[in-house]
Amino acid sequence: MIFLRSLLFNIFMAITALLFSIPVAVAAPFPSGKRLGHWIARQWVIWQFFALKHLCCLDYQVQGLENIPAFNAITYWKHQSTWETMTQLLIFPAQSWVIKRELLWLPLIGQAIYALEPIAINRKSGHTAVKQVLDQGVERLKAGLWVAVFPEGTRMPPGTTRRYGLSGALLAEKTGKPIIPVAHNAGDFWKRKAFMKYPGTIQVRIGKPVYANGRKPEAVNAEIQAWIESQMREISRGYAGVELPRSNL
Repeated sequence: MIFLRSLLFNIFMAITALLFSIPVAVAAPFPSGKRLGHWIARQWVIWQFFALKHLCCLDYQVQGLENIPAFNAITYWKHQSTWETMTQLLIFPAQSWVIKRELLWLPLIGQAIYALEPIAINRKSGHTAVKQVLDQGVERLKAGLWVAVFPEGTRMPPGTTRRYGLSGALLAEKTGKPIIPVAHNAGDFWKRKAFMKYPGTIQVRIGKPVYANGRKPEAVNAEIQAWIESQMREISRGYAGVELPRSNL
């Protein structure tokens, strides 16, 4: 039954992703088109979560909404699956995501992602990618968007982590914007590159804003990673506290 439910959801997700991508891409060149694009993308996510709940019996709960400031900022997300890439659109206002540039190469969907003004980087380019995040991140924040970062640089299996990349902390230092940490256990139910979606309730925890305040970016990251991993110990079935090599960013 879980296989059949997952199959139906995956088909639904693929078809609707293509359908919703068209108006996002078409709207982009027009006045207020990007704002409309974010709204359309958010409606798509609402449909996905409706399908997840009723097809796969997979729901979610959020704690810490009171920690989201009224102004735009930077978010650090635990990265485990595709689930959290969608959830960002529901929990936070319009944002620009730091993503791998290969996502822009997807037919039609890539055009829609591009229309939403992500920061698309080559993860193998090292300092060039960091500079790109800083330069474009400053522009996005000045434009009123949030900037969403996956500091581990890639999706990590439940129970694992790696040293956080520095670009988000450097951006916080440069702009004075705080970083909002987000922990969740989506990987327990929707694993990395997995077909199956298992029933349950994903727990999302939003931490208090963390400011750079002149500290070294490594110290900022260490504070945030310690908080996120402490939350993971409480909510994730697979936590093992493993630290892997440093990410590219």
